[in-house]
Amino acid sequence: MQRRHFVQSAAAASLAAVPQLTSAQGGNARPFRVGLIGAGWYGKVDLLRLLQVRETEVVALADPDSKMAEEAAGIIASRQPSGRTPQTMGDYRELLKLEGLDAVLIDTPDHWHALPMIDACRAGLDVWVQKPISVDVAEGAAMVRAARETGRVVQVGLQRRSTPHLIDAKTQVVDAGLLGEIAHAEVCCYYHMRPQNNPEPTAPPSHLDYERWTGPAPMRPYTELHHPRRWRAFMEYSNGIVGDMCVHMYDTVRWLLGMGWPQQVTSEGGILVQTDALANTTDTQVATFDHTHEQLPQAPRGLNVQWTHRSWGDPPDADYPWAFTLYGSKGTLKGDVHKFEFTPHRGQGEPLRGEAVYEYDQYPEDKDEKDLERHVASAIRGHMRNWLDCIESREQPVANIETAHVSTASCILANLSLELGRSLAWDPDAGRVIDDDEANARLARPYRDGYKHPGA
Repeated sequence: MQRRHFVQSAAAASLAAVPQLTSAQGGNARPFRVGLIGAGWYGKVDLLRLLQVRETEVVALADPDSKMAEEAAGIIASRQPSGRTPQTMGDYRELLKLEGLDAVLIDTPDHWHALPMIDACRAGLDVWVQKPISVDVAEGAAMVRAARETGRVVQVGLQRRSTPHLIDAKTQVVDAGLLGEIAHAEVCCYYHMRPQNNPEPTAPPSHLDYERWTGPAPMRPYTELHHPRRWRAFMEYSNGIVGDMCVHMYDTVRWLLGMGWPQQVTSEGGILVQTDALANTTDTQVATFDHTHEQLPQAPRGLNVQWTHRSWGDPPDADYPWAFTLYGSKGTLKGDVHKFEFTPHRGQGEPLRGEAVYEYDQYPEDKDEKDLERHVASAIRGHMRNWLDCIESREQPVANIETAHVSTASCILANLSLELGRSLAWDPDAGRVIDDDEANARLARPYRDGYKHPGA
């Protein structure tokens, strides 16, 4: 997975097929034609940010929930310049057959990320796909191969890398050397985000094709927790809070410090308090990602990144319930989606602070958009611009599929460590756990009958 080889081979393989579009910053030759796979909450959030930064024609939406797709199509029609209502369909494969598409956005539940992304690459489309990229390690490796073999530009929704105030923290604090030698990092989430109820199974709503929604995952009895938005209560469709929230903050630390794969991952925890809930994800978990000093000149003794989540109780720091902290010999950097704070050790500099950027003057529609996390809108727009510019240049975006695979797979290994009750040493060149056949046998989840695992 050498970056130079990936960039060169991808560019050579795809340059002739690149549509002649111009920069996302202006002078567009024609509308950017896209489809959306997964028309729920974040599908709309991502797509509406794209409409803000590039003249775009949304051609079609694919979602197994016909009501959700139709509602999203109406919203898109009111926002896109042509005023046209996108086609809607239940099967994403029908969307990929449409002619004239430039790219697709994939904002499905996690268990439906790998197959559409791989199929889109093979259809000659550039891709935006949400994090985590996969629900098992083998899926992620197959996604990297697909992007590599087809030369497609893939951006992953790890938008902390495009968050304005965190870019400032990187340049003004980390890159400027204000932290000194870094010895430890913490990442955490204390949101009460795990459902605590225990609903009875019921028939799926008539507008939801539950068979298609389930796809390659195991078939569970349908409950109100499944759809919409609360499917992360179940490991069948996700990797729990680690896969949802740790991947963001761990990826942020990796980006800030320029880190690659961890050499070892260890985790423990479980369902310790919320034992009456139907959810089968952990309510309490700690994970440690050990990185060697060879990766990190600013951490000459190596660095471990420790993750903690609790979906109950109070956070240690109420101002930073979902956050990262870097501890250095000269000071401490703490940050989240709202702000960052650098606190120097006594006599070693001045404090620094940055806050989330709101752009209401330029994008007044942000004020009233339903369900928009307003503090994140500027980050998504920046992430979209980076993706669009890379589609033009055929360079790799800031959250490309390879680096997103590192962050995603590391979180999956944390869950696997907890499940097996032991530390896992990782060989990134082989893509295997060292001397652990049982762990390696679980790098790919079994797919349901009728679906073929791309890493099998």
